[in-house]
Amino acid sequence: MRLLIGTFVVTLLADQASKWAVIERMALPQRLYVEVFPPYLNFTMAWNTGINFGLFGGGSDAMRWVLIALAAAICGWVLAWAWRERDNAMTQVAAGLLVGGALGNVIDRLRYGAVADFINMSCCGINNPYAFNIADVAIFAGAGLLIVFAGRKKTP
Repeated sequence: MRLLIGTFVVTLLADQASKWAVIERMALPQRLYVEVFPPYLNFTMAWNTGINFGLFGGGSDAMRWVLIALAAAICGWVLAWAWRERDNAMTQVAAGLLVGGALGNVIDRLRYGAVADFINMSCCGINNPYAFNIADVAIFAGAGLLIVFAGRKKTP
């Protein structure tokens, strides 16, 4: 469980530190857009009241609390799963990523009323209109790793 806790802490700290940097230090909510390495990487401020790609983002306070409760329930389920598979190192890392990312976004919902998304990546003539954050990356990576490695016995 130390691997899960370590991954969780690093993920949560990286997510919250990056959001603090762009919101508080760079004032991205006022600037809205900063070129970092155009066209591949830019910071574009987006407040997401829904889930991925703004789904279920009606902006109501009730939906915000539903999404917070849903994230808490999923985190509890993932932690229970990780406890059952505590001999599987990759499951522990995956659970730490997923729970750290989910709780990073919950903190945003509690603090700001929405999730702070700011990373925008485009490539090869394709202009990506969406922004995301470190928590989103951790959630997807954690979920993908759980799918691949869950149910396996000990990993080296």
